[in-house]
Amino acid sequence: MTESIDEPIISEPAPAPTASEAFATVDALYRYPVKGLTPERLELIELKAGEYFPGDRMFAIENGVSGFDPEAPAFQPKIKFLMLMRNERLAALDARYEDETSTLVIRHEDAEAVRGDLKTPEGRAAIEAFFQRYVRYELRGAPRVLEAPGGFRFVDTTEGYVSLINLASCRALGDMLGAPVDPLRFRANLYLEGLEAWEEFELVGHTIQVGNNVRLKVSDRIVRCAATNVDPVTAKRDLDIPGTLMRNFGHMQCGIFAEILEGGLIAEGDQVRLIY
Repeated sequence: MTESIDEPIISEPAPAPTASEAFATVDALYRYPVKGLTPERLELIELKAGEYFPGDRMFAIENGVSGFDPEAPAFQPKIKFLMLMRNERLAALDARYEDETSTLVIRHEDAEAVRGDLKTPEGRAAIEAFFQRYVRYELRGAPRVLEAPGGFRFVDTTEGYVSLINLASCRALGDMLGAPVDPLRFRANLYLEGLEAWEEFELVGHTIQVGNNVRLKVSDRIVRCAATNVDPVTAKRDLDIPGTLMRNFGHMQCGIFAEILEGGLIAEGDQVRLIY
């Protein structure tokens, strides 16, 4: 009796993911080199899979001893640093970080107030001395410049790899408040145009393609704090954004977080598509 030989089972290759028609565009790109300080607009940036938004939250100003250990970096509540939620005077500063020289330049009232190389003890000491004077009544201890070690950033949550804001939601929020809402209050990395108001929440759990190559997995909604109440131009605490969200929707969420699945270059004007 001849033993039968089973034919090998050949698996069909998984279908390649497909992208929808563009449903939004990137209106603007921003990074925030020092936590709580000035946004810096970018025309082009290269994202890398599994990493944070480049140049974002690389430094923080410790407000008294925080317990942060650069040898074992771990998430710290933002209350341990100078930040807009409590220290709205930060918005009155014009800060710029120069990557080539690792120098932070701070201007105040149209004049340069201080500059320092954040990679050197002398440069950090100059920046710390400035904040010792500038926010002296809001300090819990000596301010200290902290640098994030590789693979870590001073973000507000453990999920905050890349943040996105829907500009239509900002406009809708402004209608509720009866005053325009500057999108920079939300300190996002990508600002999107073309969505309906609050449509960004429907993207949670989905993957989107930005430009030709970058793919982001939208992970969560962003819960907002009192930092959004501070006008980024006037430094005045003039709106109640978390309260307005709570009264109208029963939550304080605006914007979304995403993780970088596939890296590449993105630029202002890039189209955004849904991946199936």
